[in-house]
Amino acid sequence: MDRRSFLLSGAAALLASQLPGIAGVPSGLLTEPSAGPRKKGRAVPADEDYMKRITREVKPLAPLNVKEINLKVGAESPFSVLHLSDTHIARVDNRDDERKIRLAAKRNRWALWGEHYLDEAMRYAAEYGMYLMHTGDLYDFVSEANLDMTAIHMGAADWFVSAGNHEYSKYVGEAKEDEAYKADSRDKVQGAFPNDLTFASRIINGVNFVSLDDVYYNITEAQHALMEAEMKKGLPVVMLCHVPLYTPKHCDYELEHTKGKAAFMTGVPLEITSNYDKGITYTPEKEWRRRSLSQRADKPTLDFVAWLKEQKLLKAILCGHLHHFFEEPFSKTAVEYTVDATFRGGVHAIHFR
Repeated sequence: MDRRSFLLSGAAALLASQLPGIAGVPSGLLTEPSAGPRKKGRAVPADEDYMKRITREVKPLAPLNVKEINLKVGAESPFSVLHLSDTHIARVDNRDDERKIRLAAKRNRWALWGEHYLDEAMRYAAEYGMYLMHTGDLYDFVSEANLDMTAIHMGAADWFVSAGNHEYSKYVGEAKEDEAYKADSRDKVQGAFPNDLTFASRIINGVNFVSLDDVYYNITEAQHALMEAEMKKGLPVVMLCHVPLYTPKHCDYELEHTKGKAAFMTGVPLEITSNYDKGITYTPEKEWRRRSLSQRADKPTLDFVAWLKEQKLLKAILCGHLHHFFEEPFSKTAVEYTVDATFRGGVHAIHFR
């Protein structure tokens, strides 16, 4: 029995045991102040004062930031998709080492509300009868608790997904991330998700959704061949990937905001990537961090991007990774839609017809 099947057999009990209190405060603390010893001279606060004190930093969370998109692609009948990305959930438990527990504490300060907005998005999709799609970095690093959380959430709704680089990250930036690094956790990670993370397709009302892995800024010849086979089905295609494919305005935007460090996109022309890392020096042992190397597109990737631009059946690309909304034409027939980070509440509501 795989992880998803095992956990879903007891998912209701597990979820009930993990229901949080208000803003992460255990519910017991919110019902009655502790009767334990207090410092001499301190008055025991009244219940009302106690509640104000322990919740004084809690502010109402903003609702989901839903960006509506209408796409006429030739669907057999209208339907809608809620597109999420970059929830960056950082769960740990006593199965993890101290290093990972410290990492979770640090990373949760950065993306605290990922799981809240993931649950909000699932409720929103259920209310409006929408399919759910996630384009990577559902969690922040590989941990048993994150994989359990993933399996339960993926099993609780109808999902189609693509992988992000954090799906395979062990300690977030501790080592060179490449196919060999990914291989260490590939099988364990795959077992928590509903579809193949390297390449998968799903047809909904005559629209072919195709997901592929481009988490390390390259696309393989094998993925290219599989995409050609999907195009031969003759259906309109919507592609899902984590890292946005190169478009000139979005690339310029990223380079401006990173001050020339990198564009963090797949298939960027080599004359641009060769100028990455402006103002940055690397020690020999950290040379692997150089973005002009790690994000450099190989020939199969550049060939794939050039070929894809010519595919008239391609109608849209859905992606994330960059933690902001952006949309720009990718080709004559397709727009690339980058969604804001869902840990900040960003989602796309895409209505196909």
